Amino acid sequence: MGQATAVATFACGCFWSKEYFFSKVPGVVATRVGYTGGHRSSPTYQEVCTKTTGHAEAVEVHFDTSKIRYEDLVRFFFEMHDPTIDRRDRGGQYRSAIFGHTPVQLTVARSLKAELEAKGYNVTTEIEPAKQFWQAEDRHQQYCRTRGFTPKSYHKDRWGHHV
Repeated sequence: MGQATAVATFACGCFWSKEYFFSKVPGVVATRVGYTGGHRSSPTYQEVCTKTTGHAEAVEVHFDTSKIRYEDLVRFFFEMHDPTIDRRDRGGQYRSAIFGHTPVQLTVARSLKAELEAKGYNVTTEIEPAKQFWQAEDRHQQYCRTRGFTPKSYHKDRWGHHV
């Protein structure tokens, strides 16, 4: 292959549409949806939906580092959903979270969150080290694409430019 790839993990609502949008970003080479941030091994969709496992529905994004920077993916993440809505009280399944795979990723994510807060946004996004990612059942993978569904986009330019 020859390309340098890295992994990023994001949670911000239902993973079906988020996976769809991340898969369209130039430089993203693969995506998969699953569950992370919880306390139960090998959770199922039904278990996560009970809001008792602590898992968030998440998207694992594999990207070509020569074509897109992690910082750009984090900016896109903050633009593709409203990070000021606190969804943690609903059991956390749809919470806004960034799971950093390296110290550099955590630093970048915290810096961009702080930048938004300095602009007056009350950002509820959790930022924590990546944990075990449990791939969701096959029926959830590439859900929108395989069903011919184009989700509605929420895109707010919080930095004055688009990714």
